[in-house]
Amino acid sequence: MEHEADQILSPHVLIMPIPLQSPVNCMLKLAELLCMADLHVTFLNIDHFHSRLLRHTDVESRFLQYPRFHFETISDGLPEDHPRCADKFYEMTDAMVNVVRPLLMERLKCGSLSSKSSEAALPVTCIISEAIIGFAVEIAQQIDVPLLYFDTTGPCSVWTCLCLPKLIETGEVPFTDDDMDASIRCVPGMESFIRRRDLPQFCRVTDISDPSIQLVLTEVKQLRKAAGVILNTFEHLDKAVLSRIGTLCPNLYAVGPLHSLYNTKLAASIKSPRPHSTNSLWKEDRSCLTWLDAQLPRSVIFVSFGSQVAITINQKMELWHGLVKSETRFLWIIRQGSIIGETTEDVELLERCTKERGCIVSWAPQEEVLRHEAIGGFFTHSGWNSTLESIVEGVPMICWPHFVDQQVISRYTDAVWKIGLDMKDVFDRIIIEKMVRELMIFRRIEFLESADKIAKLAKESVTEGGSSCRNLDRLIEDIRSMSLPSPKLSGNLHIQ
Repeated sequence: MEHEADQILSPHVLIMPIPLQSPVNCMLKLAELLCMADLHVTFLNIDHFHSRLLRHTDVESRFLQYPRFHFETISDGLPEDHPRCADKFYEMTDAMVNVVRPLLMERLKCGSLSSKSSEAALPVTCIISEAIIGFAVEIAQQIDVPLLYFDTTGPCSVWTCLCLPKLIETGEVPFTDDDMDASIRCVPGMESFIRRRDLPQFCRVTDISDPSIQLVLTEVKQLRKAAGVILNTFEHLDKAVLSRIGTLCPNLYAVGPLHSLYNTKLAASIKSPRPHSTNSLWKEDRSCLTWLDAQLPRSVIFVSFGSQVAITINQKMELWHGLVKSETRFLWIIRQGSIIGETTEDVELLERCTKERGCIVSWAPQEEVLRHEAIGGFFTHSGWNSTLESIVEGVPMICWPHFVDQQVISRYTDAVWKIGLDMKDVFDRIIIEKMVRELMIFRRIEFLESADKIAKLAKESVTEGGSSCRNLDRLIEDIRSMSLPSPKLSGNLHIQ
């Protein structure tokens, strides 16, 4: 009887990220936050990505301190040498549907994903899935457990996605001509500043039967079926957008900036500082921190386009010339394989020419870099994790977006939050030089003051009693109630 009671009363959360660096990183942090609250958590990762995590991080030993946590892996059916990158994303989503879904369903039915505790084997009582995994709704329904979607993209982009059916219905998408600066009217709350070029990348297709459009339309339908939606933001930053999203998805949990909330909770839960840890799928080169130590405060611009963006050798040289001509010191991340058409000679030449003014490494501990006092700006692809990390540290941005939510985020960075410059759809040395000078010299004080104000609000949100801290507590309370026979949610997100 005691074992039966434990099975009923102990929540067991299955967390399913999509196999990309940012979602895996983000959802691992959420998993650890739930572990700190004594929940049973199973983290389901693709075999290929889990092996990379084990190779480059301390993730296995780090989670050993949580006896109610365990990793599970599953095959995606793709060859080991498959690049699993953004330009192969639809091959990856097809693999999730055709291979991962049936394997996962079988394992859930036979109980092989039950949490193994000393008292009992606990079945899954709640699923937290990345929002783009459309079949999560089907899985949750078949095993009769509630589903929470975690949309790890920027909320401003989430809202444009939720408006996509209306954009198609009114003929604003697909675009009928090449005027990318035409205003968009059917995204409520954004009418005064959003243009065609600021909509997510998939809106630029010419046919609504395109797989990217269909994938998003499926996500829009599924989001509204979930018991709740978790968003990585804080109320002061995205109050207006959260109110809009809440009209379609009423039960929202704004728990961001998640990395900052995680750091705050971790610091409060351990007696001594934890050694540097990471969730990176690449080996970090920490020598760049030593280089930064030798630079003046706020004198360096950090250049990184994340884990998925690839650029051509010509774009690389345009960027290098623009950075050098700006006369600003720079730390530049050039990920292995991220330069199309690059040769060994190209790499050696650029490294020799850069030594006097900059530092180039293949990967870096980004949170620590942005926190360093030498960093005065961030030249970014506007990925949502990177944007939030920059916001928390009060670092202004130059935005050069590429995928999905990045176009909308870059517009918000410039036109709404006013903490950076939007440089989308252009990339030449003259504009790069001008943008860097504007951010780091001519409007330096203006941008730093704006960024500092938002940074303070971000940090307030994750302190005890802050909005994100309260929303995390509510999320945990609701997950606990979901393990009971009749789940009762504690209520919607209230935005003051």
